[in-house]
Amino acid sequence: MPKISITLPDGTKKDIDASSKEGLEILRHSTSHVMASAVVELFPGTKLAIGPSIEEGFYYDFDMPQRLVPEDLEKIENKMREIIKKNLPFERVEISKKDAIDLMEKAGEKYKVEILKDIGGDSVSMYRHGAFMDLCRGPHLSKTGEIKAFKLLSIAGAYWRGDENREMLQRIYGTAFPTEKELKDHLWKLEEAEKRDHRKLGKELDLFSMHEEAGAGFIYYHPRGAMLKMTLEDFLKKEHLKRGYQLVSIPHLAKSDLWKISGHMDYYRENMYVMEVDEQEYVVKPMNCPGHILIFQRKTVSYKDLPIRYFELGTVYRYEKSGVLHGLLRVRGFTQDDAHIFCTPEQLQAEITGVIDFAFDMLKTFGFEYEVDLSTRPEKFVGTEENWRMATSALESALKAKGITYEIDPGAGVFYGPKIDVKLKDAIGRLWQGPTIQVDFNNPERFDLSYIGEDGAKHRPVMIHRVVLGSIERFLGALIEHYAGAFPMWLSPVQVMVLPIADRHLDYAKKVMASLVDTSIRAELDDRREKIGLKIRDAQLQKVPYMLVMGDKEASDGTVAVRARKEGDLGAKRTEEFIEQALKEIKSKS
Repeated sequence: MPKISITLPDGTKKDIDASSKEGLEILRHSTSHVMASAVVELFPGTKLAIGPSIEEGFYYDFDMPQRLVPEDLEKIENKMREIIKKNLPFERVEISKKDAIDLMEKAGEKYKVEILKDIGGDSVSMYRHGAFMDLCRGPHLSKTGEIKAFKLLSIAGAYWRGDENREMLQRIYGTAFPTEKELKDHLWKLEEAEKRDHRKLGKELDLFSMHEEAGAGFIYYHPRGAMLKMTLEDFLKKEHLKRGYQLVSIPHLAKSDLWKISGHMDYYRENMYVMEVDEQEYVVKPMNCPGHILIFQRKTVSYKDLPIRYFELGTVYRYEKSGVLHGLLRVRGFTQDDAHIFCTPEQLQAEITGVIDFAFDMLKTFGFEYEVDLSTRPEKFVGTEENWRMATSALESALKAKGITYEIDPGAGVFYGPKIDVKLKDAIGRLWQGPTIQVDFNNPERFDLSYIGEDGAKHRPVMIHRVVLGSIERFLGALIEHYAGAFPMWLSPVQVMVLPIADRHLDYAKKVMASLVDTSIRAELDDRREKIGLKIRDAQLQKVPYMLVMGDKEASDGTVAVRARKEGDLGAKRTEEFIEQALKEIKSKS
């Protein structure tokens, strides 16, 4: 493993693994300082804001006298290489806060002055390389020459401190790695991710759109997108029914009283849409759980009735700031494959295990690998610490019993309970939020839920909140990018494109089309007066799994010339033979 040398706050040097989390963070933060020094040198009058390392790189925000263009990134990179080649030491300087403010005021660095005034204590640290000095806690690399492989990626706008009423700054994003190979691999992944961007593919494949005039963060599914969504949802319904879930459906609106009992009004109000109806406060539902609780409460429940598993493809609405909205991945209205299980404490372990198996079966069907976190009690929570310990223990015991490798994510649970978080790993190694399993002792208490036990007395059930895919919108976004829009046949909105070569073949094409539709194969007929080469090309661009070409010979022989999206020309087949093979492929979900 490559090593980098860092300078600790006491001035001593230490070698660490450059590819470790700490190593990458220090490498990237040091590179952001080098970038800032290059920008200041190239563009006099630039004012510095902040420049942290982030998950896959770094950025720095600047207030500049001119607007940057993409061509400027190469100039900045060249200047950075000059600075790196000089192998300048990163030197830590301890200075009183008062002197630091004086220094930054004289330099006209108003953003640094604002930061300094918010910092507690009497002294601060700054880091210097060459003539450049920046406010920073550190640590940093020992010398600029430790930077081996970097790339500036893009320019964006960013409000100072994320406040849309403050100054608009220019943000430069970049990344750095210990070796050129790692950088090259990362840049390939970025290029591949751009090709797979679900927003781009959603437009090209005519799946969905968003309309500012109707409100940001809401998805409008086009016919093909709606077919994709329906196929996914129909599959989910069947799989839930096979596993003993009962379908329920609840309204989109409820009195705020319900959300006060659940705790959402205290812990989640800023994300809820609240309105007044008939002089009473109502909420557009951000979750489905209180509604499912009301259904559970409608009658007396015996221990013999448990577990009860309610499932709903429930659409919910949550306020998200406009700056974080992102295609299908972050929206304000979305559907969850949401279920709530009511069980006895003795049944809890088996129910959690059942949900884990269900979730993993679903992910394997779609070709996803995954990683697992156990998210524990947050700072703000409801219920007793004892209930939280029991809930966390139940989740952890289920993971251990299954032999599942997991990481602890401290404080990342929801306000009413801990959870298992499953992250999907897509075709190029990116992680996406997927299934969650939450154990809740609190809502049964807050709603005074009970069941009649074997002893004839009332007992408190335990509640499991779970999704096995998550938000349908987010899952579809991940799915589009995972497959790069080339869905397996069972999921594809259009499974077969029927392509007559000329108008005289149209009647035969319609007969083939009718045979496909009669067997529930999703097919479209391209009856345009265009050359067959163009029709094939268009179907290929639409990523349709199969194309059936038909001319004089096919019409005469009762066959179709089959072209596959991947393999190309598969030769002539009788229509019945193709349909039989297609149905097998759809059934196998291969």
